[in-house]
Amino acid sequence: MPDFNLSARQQALQERTRAFIAEKVIPYERDPRCTAHGPSEDLRQELISLGRASGLLSSHVSTDFGGLALDHASKAILFEEAGYSPLGPVALNIAAPDEGNMHLLQEVATPEQKERWLRPLAAGHIRSCFCMTEPAPGAGSDPGMLQTTARKDGDDYVIDGTKWFITGAEGAGFAIIMAKLEDGNATMFLADMDSPGITIERAMGALDSCFPGGHGVVRFDGLRVSACDILGAPGEGLRYAQVRLSPARLTHCMRWLGAARRCHDIASDYARQRQSFGKTLGEHEGVSFMLADNEMDLHVARLAIWHCAAVLDSGALGKHDSSVTKVIASEASWRVVDRSVQMLGGQGVTHETVVARTFADMRAFRIYDGPSEVHRWSIGRNILRGRKPTQL
Repeated sequence: MPDFNLSARQQALQERTRAFIAEKVIPYERDPRCTAHGPSEDLRQELISLGRASGLLSSHVSTDFGGLALDHASKAILFEEAGYSPLGPVALNIAAPDEGNMHLLQEVATPEQKERWLRPLAAGHIRSCFCMTEPAPGAGSDPGMLQTTARKDGDDYVIDGTKWFITGAEGAGFAIIMAKLEDGNATMFLADMDSPGITIERAMGALDSCFPGGHGVVRFDGLRVSACDILGAPGEGLRYAQVRLSPARLTHCMRWLGAARRCHDIASDYARQRQSFGKTLGEHEGVSFMLADNEMDLHVARLAIWHCAAVLDSGALGKHDSSVTKVIASEASWRVVDRSVQMLGGQGVTHETVVARTFADMRAFRIYDGPSEVHRWSIGRNILRGRKPTQL
């Protein structure tokens, strides 16, 4: 069974991260370098330097690459605290997609690939992107619809295709590219983003503004990649995607839980102070019920996250458990933020607080890393097959 009592190490990690976010990161939230397409590169580097000085940078990677080698249970503690500010994951170098890409490289990459791409990524010197999603009729929630091709040409592969919704493409140092070989099997490739044959066609306007580099459309025209830059084994791309996606789904849940808690805290403080019809806002039953519902949603989401973290720490792949957690946490966190907007009234729909920004940022959480409907379909299929959540 998961232990719901924090160890002394976890408690110290929580307090240290919480103080770092409050004292060093939150003051940057109104910095003009926070753009519609995420923090600018100079702001990111400034935040990274603060994270590096705190000793908390890239905490999920091994100590060999400068991290703290945290297990999933401890990540749940630190990542929630980091998510308390939209800039927290950036400052601690645990934002998507870099955090998931670091995990994948650490699990699958060759020693040479780790030195070339993982080490500078873990140090925060560069960013990365994960190129999988495609315009119709290509791959989206169904990766089997992959259209991007990789044709063997001597010792190289030539990649052609278009990807979109590629988070962090603008300004990324390298990409992990999913393409199908001539036999139809999906394979992952590594390529520097300044390679001939890679074009960022445009940045895509989006509700969210928290990811460095925003989201882009990326085209591959005759991109030549050496066979030594295949990530893992040829034809195993979809399997490696699961190695990345289950933990990445969970870390999204951790970060957004912190963001939802921030909104709840702001709404709670407002409800204690704002006078309305002769008493504080919180004394009105309708508002107190919303506060109570927020508290329950946060609690349930945290329990689901901690359970899934324990599943992954046990060595299980956790596909079913991460789907269950993704739906619970994304929808619960969204409800918390939505109620917080309502309680704040006019302030909730302006940028007087961080709540409106979080509202816009978080809406996509119910879509990326698998829409709630796809996860429900997968969960239902597993139920019909007699599969149940992992018992610990």
